[in-house]
Amino acid sequence: MAVWEDIEIAPVMLINSEEPVYADRAIDTWKEKLRQSFPELDINVVTSQNYTPQLLAQVFSPSLFSEPRLAIVPDLEKASKLAGAEIAAYLEAIPPDCFLILRHNSTGKKLNVNGKKIFTQAAAQGFPIVEIKKVKYPKDKVKAVIAEGTARKRIITNDAAAALVDALGSDLRELLAATDQLLADVSGKITAANVHTYFSGRIEASGFNVADQVVNGNIEEAIRLSRHALATGTAPGQIVAALAVKFRQMAQVIGMQNSHIGVKINLASWQIRQAQNSQRYWKEAALAKAIQEIAQADADVKGQSRDPGYALERAILAIGRARANAK
Repeated sequence: MAVWEDIEIAPVMLINSEEPVYADRAIDTWKEKLRQSFPELDINVVTSQNYTPQLLAQVFSPSLFSEPRLAIVPDLEKASKLAGAEIAAYLEAIPPDCFLILRHNSTGKKLNVNGKKIFTQAAAQGFPIVEIKKVKYPKDKVKAVIAEGTARKRIITNDAAAALVDALGSDLRELLAATDQLLADVSGKITAANVHTYFSGRIEASGFNVADQVVNGNIEEAIRLSRHALATGTAPGQIVAALAVKFRQMAQVIGMQNSHIGVKINLASWQIRQAQNSQRYWKEAALAKAIQEIAQADADVKGQSRDPGYALERAILAIGRARANAK
């Protein structure tokens, strides 16, 4: 499989993507390459869901001026038996000056039987296929942000990327758009200070910033930030999830340090360093108590409590007491 930027234009190009923003970029890149070679390119979108007999034949039929034609199928996961059969026929013999881009949106699902046949046939015939996995974890989103800078020959520090993920990390499209804004508006190296300047309101109200204050023992500030976060639309569950991530990372690092068999953990180096700095101020008993409180808060905000906001504050205060009493 190849990265979409490196794909040489072929009569048929395929993409199987779990990340819509990257699938969009791949198709935009291919369209631009085709336009550079064929300025008069006629572009048509042909959906599998509404496919009718001979629809591709209509798109690929020569026009009065015989300009090159591109058909984009954006939803191959919905391909009917009819659509699958007619698309497969064009893999065998696509007309001259005609191009076909096939997109399957995985969204965690396997290829349907019609889509699978098309991908298998395309691979056998040597057509280029790009596969893009979902960007799930914070460390992978940090890499995605840094890669945006690298692609433009710019430097985005790890701390800046991590701060941006903390503020906007739930949606990759929004995260990359914010990165593009920073790259456009800030000259030179982008640091965490730049991120805080542009997105301070979002960062201050983020669940991870609340969690940082709890970890550092600044309980009054954590309560203030959590109330601000709730008032500006952050769900209590998001803050509890951020607490869980921070304390789980500290527990993982302690386990790694205490292990005599070289236990490996799935954390980026910057996350390990951050957790090591934080866990120095926590006794193991206090950390265990904090994790218990977070588990209870998770259950509370998911329905066990009538007041999720109160349940969140109760947990933050209990965690603070556990830290203070363990000194």
